[in-house]
Parts: sequence; C-alpha cells; structure tokens
Amino acid sequence: MNNFFKYVFLGGIFLLHSLEISFASIVSTGDFNKDFFVTWSPSHVNTSTDGRSRSLKLDQESGSAFASNDMFLFGQFDMQIKLVPGHSAGTVLAFYLTSDQPNRDEIDFEFLGNVLDQPYILQTNIYADGFDNREERIHLWFDPTKDFHTYSVLWNLHQIVFMVDFVPIRTYRNHADKGVAYPRWQPMSIKMSLWEGSNWATNGGKDKIDWSKGPFIASFANYTIDACIWKGNARFCRANSETNWWNKEELSSLTWMQRRLFKWILRNNYPNYIYG
Repeated sequence: MNNFFKYVFLGGIFLLHSLEISFASIVSTGDFNKDFFVTWSPSHVNTSTDGRSRSLKLDQESGSAFASNDMFLFGQFDMQIKLVPGHSAGTVLAFYLTSDQPNRDEIDFEFLGNVLDQPYILQTNIYADGFDNREERIHLWFDPTKDFHTYSVLWNLHQIVFMVDFVPIRTYRNHADKGVAYPRWQPMSIKMSLWEGSNWATNGGKDKIDWSKGPFIASFANYTIDACIWKGNARFCRANSETNWWNKEELSSLTWMQRRLFKWILRNNYPNYIYG
C-alpha cells in the first residue's frame, strides 16, 4: 500500500511538472487589447474595435509605444508591420524583445526612416549581458510602406534568427560555451515604439525629421506569439518538450531551404553594413 501511494505521489509530481511546462507556452489571442498595454502616449495609439490592428503615431507633441503584458524566455514572435510612408527621415520604428535590466538582454528590429524614394534600411541588434555593438543593417528588397510584411524572431537555446516574410536575414549562434555572451537566462517582454532619431537614424543624422511631413504613422496587425511565458523558473522554458517546439534539435540551425534563402540575401548584396 505504501508503494501504491508512493507511485501516485510521484505520478502526481510528474503530471504537475508536465502541466506547468504546457501552461508556460502560449499561442497569442491576436487581440492587441488583451496581449499588450500602452506604455507611452495613449492619445497617439489607435486600436481597431476588434483589437486586431493597431497604429502608432509620431508628431511634434510625442512619440508612442506599447508592450506585452507577459515576459517570455524563448519562442517565436511574428509581427505584421506596415512602415511609415513617404518622407520619413529621422523616424525610428522599433519592434524588439528586452529584459529591461541593467545587464539587459535585447533582440532588436529597428526600421530607420528614409528620404522619399530611397530604400528603407532595417537595422538589427543584439544585447547580451548589457553589451551590444552587434548592429547589422540591410536594405529591404521591397517597399515596406505599401503593405504589411511579417517580421519574426526565432529565439531558442541554440540560435536567434531574424526573418522578414520568413526569409532569414541574420542569425546569431549560441557560443556561450566559448565565452561569447548569449541571451539565455533573462526573460524578455515584447515592445513596439515610434520615436524621433534625427541625430543618427537617416544618413548618419544628416537628414533630420521634417515635421511638415507628419504625422508619421506605422501600423501593426496579425501578430503571433508562440513562446514560453516566464513563471519564475527558467528550467520550464529551457526544457525540450512538444510544447517548447522551438528548442528541438532540428531548430539548432537553419533548414536547407532557409540556408538557400539566406545565401540569396547575401548574394544580392542586401546587407548594408555589419558590425562585429
């Protein structure tokens, strides 16, 4: 009888552990009102009645921003974005993950406003243990102001992959075993912001923002969050399970098709410059 209760107890512990891992993962609701909150200038944030789309506005009065209610440790984050149209020099739209700690980890998409009819520049950056200097820039191969395009981050134990319409444009491998810092312990929230970066964003800061061309508006829609919600214990998010699909060994590197697409990006000279 004692063995019976022992097995029941151990079985209960195993079930509880499994459920905790399962509940730690989320597939987003798709409703900006439910998954995010406004962090800067509510008057400059406009959300559709059904919560399925949202826009940020920048003018001389203020920029604007919103952030996720939850924090995450690993997963995939997809956001459809339509960038500021027209003459947008001096503006910066950011879609990023950040731990908001002094030694912060951060994974950044930054869209640098451009002079009319010039190609949009997308800058990516990674902070690990508070240090960055890992910026890379590419020219996008389409006009991102005409329609929505999907910008994604896959973040797992093995690598970080930046994707545009699911085409990989950058990878950052986990070489922590060789002493290279990698975001792997700090949970991060999702943030979006639109702000003025006249001192550096366009042509090295030579092209300033022209407020007469404003207000500047960027739009968001059809996002997906499939990630491990932070519950205070990293082991649940680091576990290799059916729920934590992003940690599977087959996602430790790019697939054959992704490698071909990545080579296509490099071959066509879309990279603008690379640090580090």
